[in-house]
Amino acid sequence: MRVRRVVTGHSTQGKAVVASDTVIERQRAALFPGFEVATVWAADQAAVVPTSERRVSHPTFFPPDGGVRFIHFTLPPPGTPPPDDADLPDARAEIDRVFPGLMASMDPSMPGMHRSDTIDFLYVVSGSVVLRLEDGNTVALAQGDSVVQTGTWHRWENRGSEPCHIVAVLLAARRAP
Repeated sequence: MRVRRVVTGHSTQGKAVVASDTVIERQRAALFPGFEVATVWAADQAAVVPTSERRVSHPTFFPPDGGVRFIHFTLPPPGTPPPDDADLPDARAEIDRVFPGLMASMDPSMPGMHRSDTIDFLYVVSGSVVLRLEDGNTVALAQGDSVVQTGTWHRWENRGSEPCHIVAVLLAARRAP
């Protein structure tokens, strides 16, 4: 699925203009075939408007305190195996380079289970997915469904026959002591 980003801004006269209109490149890692992330917008601090900001840069997958991420991600259907010849240290290094900090959020004893210090607002654009929580409870989600994920341990399971496309806004949050 193509992800197009249109960003508005202001002219030198203070009038609203289209600052940029681009197709976003998807990020991929060989160890997770079919999993793709397009970062639509990223900020590591509270936003200020108006802004002339046109670049989207972020050193980590999850936003730090005051930050936000707007992403579009794809979960492949089951049966999309990783490459047989994957060199695990190289594959791990690639994941850390492409999705910095993502692996640190994972529970190594439960593949795919992760949590972050964010409140995530997710919307299923197409396909279906199952949200599995750490206690084993699951929620089946389909096109048009929304989730507010509040920093809990969870993982996504695409049990369908088609890729699942989800858009999400990840808002940094402070974890209560």
